[in-house]
Amino acid sequence: MTAPEPALTSLAHGGGCGCKIAPDKLQAILAGTPQAAAFASLMVGTETSDDAAVWRLNDEQALVATTDFFMPMVDDPFEFGRIAGTNALSDVYAMGATPIFALAIVGMPIGQLSVQTIGKILEGGASVCAAAGIPIAGGHSIDSVEPIYGLVALGLVHPDKLLTNRAARPGDVLILTKALGVGVLSAAFKQGRLQPAGYEALIASTTQLNTLGARLSSIPGVHAVTDVTGFGLLGHALEMARGSGVAIQIDSLSPDFLPSSQGLAEAGVRTGASTRNWAAYGEAVAFEGELPTWRRDLLTDPQTSGGLLISVAADQAEQVLTLARDLGFSAVRQVGRVKAGSAGVTVMSR
Repeated sequence: MTAPEPALTSLAHGGGCGCKIAPDKLQAILAGTPQAAAFASLMVGTETSDDAAVWRLNDEQALVATTDFFMPMVDDPFEFGRIAGTNALSDVYAMGATPIFALAIVGMPIGQLSVQTIGKILEGGASVCAAAGIPIAGGHSIDSVEPIYGLVALGLVHPDKLLTNRAARPGDVLILTKALGVGVLSAAFKQGRLQPAGYEALIASTTQLNTLGARLSSIPGVHAVTDVTGFGLLGHALEMARGSGVAIQIDSLSPDFLPSSQGLAEAGVRTGASTRNWAAYGEAVAFEGELPTWRRDLLTDPQTSGGLLISVAADQAEQVLTLARDLGFSAVRQVGRVKAGSAGVTVMSR
């Protein structure tokens, strides 16, 4: 009798964007790598930890290129593929671009997973790309100890409409399009503590394409955008603050939380990545008022396929909020503001 296949999450030491190297470790690694020579057509490189690289093709087009992959955070292979594909495409949308095609990145423990299971993972990724209107045009695969799946995603944007994380302006307000708590829910799933409603919310959030980003590039008041992923809301807000040379204030009570994530966080459920995130950048975050540990955990919670963090002129914020709601982002909230001052993040507790 053939032994049953192991659960996908049992084959991975981490899952989703919680697999990312902690921001301080990543910064140290990159600091030791040789700097690329200057290229006139390279519009965005590694300077401000932006979501994708951008290369000017001509006066009308710029190519946006990114890659993202990770280990499973759920056991359903089709859903794992969908989550990983959605997450990879998010970086293209965060630059204000429209995806044009993708390449698959596949690493699988061939001796432990069946061809059918691996096929379901790829099918999930392909379904997301089909929803985005693009093909998976190729890729690369290896035999790996842990299951890994993701995409190289390519997109196009007009050079004058490119969105980055380095142009936030004092007076802007900050809008977040998805609820927080993905990491908490995924940790609860691995612990066998996640109820069906929480699992459904997890899948719905992580497979919602950030198509809004391609629409934001046509709104003049949108100054800066990034997607909130493995470093949590505070980590990616800090990258925006440093890239833009501004002070960012986050209202700790404003972000929406995924169903059951608050209760689980209050009960002490969190990911190791949340702890690593806080250790990496906590000294750069200031506080005004008291902040419970569980709420801090949610603000540093790694978001797999998280929402877009948008810096927009205050008088056009309602236009962005309305557009987001019309596109199905029901959890969209205004979560902070941009001030003049030293680059950093302050968490406000009312």
